[in-house]
Amino acid sequence: MLETMLDLEAARDRTLPDVLPEPGAPFWVLFCGINPGLYSAATGFHFARPGNRFWPALALSGFTPRRLAPSEQDLLPGFGLGITNLVPRPTAQASELSSAELRAGREHLATLADQYRPRIVAIAGITAYRTAFGLPRASTGPQPDPLGPARLWVVPNPSGLNAHTSVPLLAADFSELRKAADG
Repeated sequence: MLETMLDLEAARDRTLPDVLPEPGAPFWVLFCGINPGLYSAATGFHFARPGNRFWPALALSGFTPRRLAPSEQDLLPGFGLGITNLVPRPTAQASELSSAELRAGREHLATLADQYRPRIVAIAGITAYRTAFGLPRASTGPQPDPLGPARLWVVPNPSGLNAHTSVPLLAADFSELRKAADG
């Protein structure tokens, strides 16, 4: 249990490993967060902060048969899913990242897409996507250009700091993404 702000500050030097299926295993969607929050870095689990809507939306959309806890992230490859981040550096807020870091993250993501070949790469956060890909007018949903062999998709940021998107709305976006991955 995280007890103090010192625990969170100590997490600034940690990174989270990607959660990926074995090469050649079915891989439907690679979810890409912006970067780990300090809480996630401290716990070692993606989208771990209480109030993050990733895990509830994943279950409500039908990607998983039940709501998984962040500590169960290693079950995702069995569902053909994975998680990575555009930027590995943990921060308290994504606004602490530079444009250069986000652009460099695009190259990392392209390498993962080429190596692991997910059907879709889904970036969680339109503002980070716009910066990383140099597309200031992009909107959420499917994107016109692929990322290597993968279709590219943008979903709203599931962070609790993104007050504009409720769990049901995020689940609806994830559901649309799931249907595209199935097709």
